[in-house]
Amino acid sequence: MEPFSCDTFVALPPATVDNRIIFGKNSDRLYDEVQEVVYFPAVVHDNLGERLKCTYIEIDHVPETYAVVLSRPAWLWGAEMGANEHGVCIGNEAVWGREEVCDEEALLGMDLVRLGLERADTAEKALNVIVDLLEKYGQGGNCTEGRMVFSYHNSFLIADRNEAWILETAGKYWAAEKVQEGVRNISNQLSITTKIAREHPDMRNYAKRKGWWDGKKEFDFAAAYSYLDTAKMMTSSGRYCEGYKLLNKHKGNITFETMMEILRDKPSGINMEGEFLTTASMVSILPQDSSLPCIHFFTGTPDPERSVFKPFIFVPHISQLLDTSSPTFELEDLVKKKSHFKPDRRHPLYQKHQQALEVVNNNEEKAKIMLDNMRKLEKELFREMESILQNKHLDVEKIVNLFPQCTKDEIQIYQSNLSVKVSS
Repeated sequence: MEPFSCDTFVALPPATVDNRIIFGKNSDRLYDEVQEVVYFPAVVHDNLGERLKCTYIEIDHVPETYAVVLSRPAWLWGAEMGANEHGVCIGNEAVWGREEVCDEEALLGMDLVRLGLERADTAEKALNVIVDLLEKYGQGGNCTEGRMVFSYHNSFLIADRNEAWILETAGKYWAAEKVQEGVRNISNQLSITTKIAREHPDMRNYAKRKGWWDGKKEFDFAAAYSYLDTAKMMTSSGRYCEGYKLLNKHKGNITFETMMEILRDKPSGINMEGEFLTTASMVSILPQDSSLPCIHFFTGTPDPERSVFKPFIFVPHISQLLDTSSPTFELEDLVKKKSHFKPDRRHPLYQKHQQALEVVNNNEEKAKIMLDNMRKLEKELFREMESILQNKHLDVEKIVNLFPQCTKDEIQIYQSNLSVKVSS
């Protein structure tokens, strides 16, 4: 089950530098699926009688929702990963196990990511939102647009300025693990064993009734609900184990740049290539000092090794992220109607990024110039963000347009690369 094989990571003090929590995720999807980076402001919902339309189903509204920035497959309502104005970050993973995946359309795991971000101002509250919605509406539905039917259960890594939670599900059943220090990662397997902080009230009884647990030995969620030999889990060659090794290799010195290096790592398989590839990446800095802003970096383009991590900071009146927003279509409910028409969802950044890659793939000299310019832009952005965190000074007027301006600068690099002639 390697397709859709995302990886999500978190590092907390004392594994990190400067009392920061560092969150990171690669979203691995079909090679031609476009992922957009979009911002939605906080909203007060006066008419609670109206229903909220998610990817497949409608659910009840809540009185207010928080501002969010999301990286999402452009065809759906939810998100692969994102953050909210209170410094909550969530990423999800596809997981499979003994509990059968339901064909019925319900909430996608990606819908639950967005709902958790919009409705919770701490990581644990986001966990509450997700498990309550899971109980009420269930999870299910096709996780691709059109040609391929692919469904799965979900695991989530949820972090804020103080702690992180791992939430893993099997149908409506779930277990949660609290992480307060060190490092933790999730991949495409259940990974919570005996360290269970919270759980579905009937989770153990159900496992016992199904014959997955004898009721005597210590309860192990991953062992009961999946086919894993959890004793061998950390010695396998899979991405979960490789990711854990990379985190531990840098333990004590992990910065946001370290997290980006991990997401860019190809030998481990974390930076995927092929029919399923890393279509977008995210890294967040969550300072434990609440007087400092949280900073969220997004690529909005495939292959983090050949993309620029661009910063986003929540401030009032943020400029719309037009260059990473996909076109919208009047063809109502393409998803619901299972239309065979697949619209062109490429946003301006994606288009220029892909055009430039086509050129550099055939010209080593151009490739070097372009990648050098991309890294130069990225390093300058990193210096600026570090300066904000060290000096505690935020130029709000500049930050309003931070992500859009970074995107324009990145597009300019691609544009220059497309027009410059290089001697062969």
